[in-house]
Amino acid sequence: MESATIKIGKRGTLVIPSQIRQSYGLEDGDLISVEGRQEGILLRPVVTLPVEKYSPEDKARFLLANTVTEEDHAWAVAEVRRMGLDPEAFADRPSRQRSGRWHDAKHVVESRGGAVV
Repeated sequence: MESATIKIGKRGTLVIPSQIRQSYGLEDGDLISVEGRQEGILLRPVVTLPVEKYSPEDKARFLLANTVTEEDHAWAVAEVRRMGLDPEAFADRPSRQRSGRWHDAKHVVESRGGAVV
């Protein structure tokens, strides 16, 4: 474990030595969690992940394009209508029936109860 003694600057700023920043892959603008502990102050890098948000139209396309059975397709059509959208408006990516199964393998979304954010 590396250690260093650093000085607290104006407004409480800390400068983490470059060798320690490089060891932990810290770069300009990264977030650090500061936690008061009984033994002292704990600094930890924060991991942030982007959240993808979909428009109602995108959700409708996902639902309609990923049905497996005719029953799933009927459920997806009902969900799209419940969203206030016309399922026929998404005919640009129609599901095709192959061997008794509705199929479009390009997108994967959980059927029924699956969360589409």
